[in-house]
Amino acid sequence: MVGSISQCFWQMHCYKRTKEYEAIRTYVKKVVLVIERIPKRQRQQQLAKAIEENPFITDEELTRLFQVSIQTIRLDRLELGIPELRERMKLMAEQSYDQVRSLPLHEVIGDVIDLQLDKSGISMFEIKEEHVFSRTKIARGHHIFSQANSLAVALINDQVALTAAADIRFVRQVRLAEKCIAKAYVRSISKGKAKVEVFTYVGDEMVFQGNFIIYHSNKDRSEGGEVHADRD
Repeated sequence: MVGSISQCFWQMHCYKRTKEYEAIRTYVKKVVLVIERIPKRQRQQQLAKAIEENPFITDEELTRLFQVSIQTIRLDRLELGIPELRERMKLMAEQSYDQVRSLPLHEVIGDVIDLQLDKSGISMFEIKEEHVFSRTKIARGHHIFSQANSLAVALINDQVALTAAADIRFVRQVRLAEKCIAKAYVRSISKGKAKVEVFTYVGDEMVFQGNFIIYHSNKDRSEGGEVHADRD
């Protein structure tokens, strides 16, 4: 009987020690996390650099990158005077934007962010419910193609420009709510014909690549020449 009582007290003691150990371990983990967390000033410097390098990065992506809450990211942006993604896009478009000549602007699929005729251009296209298959939530391929194709046509400094041929490759599936960034580069221009290469990204991952041959009227050009735009 005495042995049973002693054993019971010993088990209770062990249980108490175990609970104390777990509490201490949890506390230590929290302390370590606080220590490892980047100081605010340093985080804000890195945040500003990340947005400068990739103006299309979302607050959600920044949250994952810096391992902080989305409220913290928004407060950091506010203190740094950095607008949200959509406002950044508008500012970029206002700062550097040639007029599209080859087709009405509303016929370009996606939001044109940057456009230098006969050189290069950037557009952003957000995948919404109307762009995906209802069951899988995967974007229909023709929307991804249309973004790239319309941007390639929009680059041509001519009132008449049509796609003559396209060699395309879908690298991976694009899903609902993902933002597609298309970057187009005019590789060469000759009389009546231009070669345009387009790369489409979601984040840093390429999802589409295409080579387009665009025919144009050539009325506004005296002589054809070679043009090469560098890929970023």
